[in-house]
Amino acid sequence: MSEVRRGSWPRPADMGWLLAAALVFAGLDFALHWAGPTSGVLGPYAGLVLRLACDFTLLAVFRFPDAVAGVLVVASLAMLASDLFWPGLLVPAHQPSLMTVPTITPLVLSQLPRVMDRRRLLWIGGVLAVLATRPWNPAWNTTPFGLLSTALPVAVALYFVARRDLLRSLRDRAERAEREQHLLAERARAEERRRLAGEMHDVVTHRLSLMVLHAGALGVVSTDPSVRSAAEDIRREGAHALDELRDLVGVLRDGSSIELPAASPAPVASPADLVAESVAVGVATELSVSGDPDQVSPTVARTAYRVVQEALTNVRKHAPGSSAAVSLRYHSGGLDVCVTNTRGCLPPDPTLAGSGSGAGLSGLRQRVELVGGQLESGPEPGGGFRVGAILPAYVPTTEGAPR
Repeated sequence: MSEVRRGSWPRPADMGWLLAAALVFAGLDFALHWAGPTSGVLGPYAGLVLRLACDFTLLAVFRFPDAVAGVLVVASLAMLASDLFWPGLLVPAHQPSLMTVPTITPLVLSQLPRVMDRRRLLWIGGVLAVLATRPWNPAWNTTPFGLLSTALPVAVALYFVARRDLLRSLRDRAERAEREQHLLAERARAEERRRLAGEMHDVVTHRLSLMVLHAGALGVVSTDPSVRSAAEDIRREGAHALDELRDLVGVLRDGSSIELPAASPAPVASPADLVAESVAVGVATELSVSGDPDQVSPTVARTAYRVVQEALTNVRKHAPGSSAAVSLRYHSGGLDVCVTNTRGCLPPDPTLAGSGSGAGLSGLRQRVELVGGQLESGPEPGGGFRVGAILPAYVPTTEGAPR
């Protein structure tokens, strides 16, 4: 039994069957009229008109449930008064049926629970049951049939309403449990990410910061220019590594910051340096940059640097003799990175091609997704390979603020 909003007209589907039911009961009342018309001063059609009026109130049961129930109660009282005091006025002196209330009563009572609260329905059903069964003058043909035409429809309708409410409650409870399970899983993942971030902080950054400090001290005390240059390179790369680790730990902790040991500030590495290195080792590489690099955060800029670094490294490993093109497009929504290379004309060096873990692009994809971006990679239709990334301007956080 579907729910209907109280005070609304029936939907087209409901209106169709309500009209059909009203016509069926009207036909039944016509048949009863020809079997036994009324004989009072109101004429032979008085009882028929009363029952037909009750039949077509069914069309308004969802819009005006109280009025329809009131019409049934009044009509039942009129039929009872006619039967007791004015036989033949509204009810034939010899009734052709066992109904002592309007014939449409069972159907109306079965629909009222859809638009009426239980207490009011029980009062209306109880009044109609008393009028139909006439307990002050019980008889085998009126009392049982009166209960069947009033109490039974109410009981069945209330059962289906209770069943509908129970199913809805169980469905809501299942959906709530599913949402809670999802939240618990998210919380567990967040806790694991925080734990990993803490381990990275405790295990890696301490040793890395010591390396940077020792390299800086070596560069200060040494008098050998080559040693000082190597020490400065170590210090600079260590500072870059600390910055990278700070970004990764912050992302793992959902945007919360971790105070890492201080190192000398290092500028964000530029993809132009990677292109220059690639050209220096014999790979013809072009660089195209558009937009303002200041539109993206340092974390996103370093992620773009890693995308270009991984792509050019793979070019040198797997496509010797090819040329490459690096495109960086900065815009208000973030940064688009694209690295393509042509088909290599020389066989790969087995030693160089076999180095590494083989999971570079997979790890790169995870890194890009950590900052809220997307990575695509695959062969080009005309040969060669393409690596592309769409990065946001800022790393999203759980608080909704950029970082």
